[in-house]
Amino acid sequence: MRILFITATRIGDAILSTGVLDHLLKQHPDARVTVVAGPVAAPLFRCVPGLERLIAMRKRRWHWHWFELWGRLATRRWDLIVDLRATGTAYFLWAGRRHVISRRKSDSLHRVEELAALLDLPEAPAPRLWLGDADREMAAKLIPDDGPVLAVGPAANWRGKQWRGERFAELVTRLTAADGLLPGARVAVFAAAHEREQAKPVLEALPAERRIDLVGEVDLPQAGACLSRCALFVGNDSGLMHLAAATGTPTLGLFGPSPHQRYRPWGAKAAYVRTPESMAELIGHADYDHRTTDTLMDSLSIDAVEAAARDLWARVG
Repeated sequence: MRILFITATRIGDAILSTGVLDHLLKQHPDARVTVVAGPVAAPLFRCVPGLERLIAMRKRRWHWHWFELWGRLATRRWDLIVDLRATGTAYFLWAGRRHVISRRKSDSLHRVEELAALLDLPEAPAPRLWLGDADREMAAKLIPDDGPVLAVGPAANWRGKQWRGERFAELVTRLTAADGLLPGARVAVFAAAHEREQAKPVLEALPAERRIDLVGEVDLPQAGACLSRCALFVGNDSGLMHLAAATGTPTLGLFGPSPHQRYRPWGAKAAYVRTPESMAELIGHADYDHRTTDTLMDSLSIDAVEAAARDLWARVG
């Protein structure tokens, strides 16, 4: 059995697709798998069971990357192709079965449910991570098992989704106070290297002995292994939020100008809290531009996020 799995470029969408791949691997435990993903998301799949090839596909002008990909794949016969990019490439490859997602999106369906419907699955398979021993060993050094750790993700890939760093700083102070959810807990701060400025207020608010600075220090699988060792994650709508939820760590996602119906963290231990305004109300003004508009999360209060964290903890902590 040879499976070709073409998944997303964006980290969050790639993580949400892992449940479908996990389902296929359980159905075909001896399958040989080729995964195609964007270069940033590709490391998530390096420990997939039965992995034959991992292709990190970089975009090129005039969509030339799809022609190059076809050239790399066309000489093989595929028993099953799952194309989550809606590129049409799957129709030009020799395959027994094909599942190609439509470009049309349903705002009422979560992305995980949409992918399950593509394969006619009766239940939506939860995202999961495949971690190597080296990932787990590194995480054990960075997050020792000597007390609870609160994880926070104060960054996001565009400014409108970013709850202010100063609010994250106040939130972690409350959650780790003597009367907080995790009294005296250390705090692990996650972000990419170029997002350090967004994480700076949180880092500066923490005493050195309780600060675990992982900004730019770990790749995605290593970050996943670290998150799996944390007691609770709170963060913006981001790939990191989906990574935390996929580990089974209690995860609270913060939403405003993005659709929680479609991209809330998925799982029994996940929850979200959003601004009082809807997404449409936040981005519906004429001068909105996701590339330049500043945060649209200011109406989400620290009290509201703390209350949501307490509710989640009471349910699953």
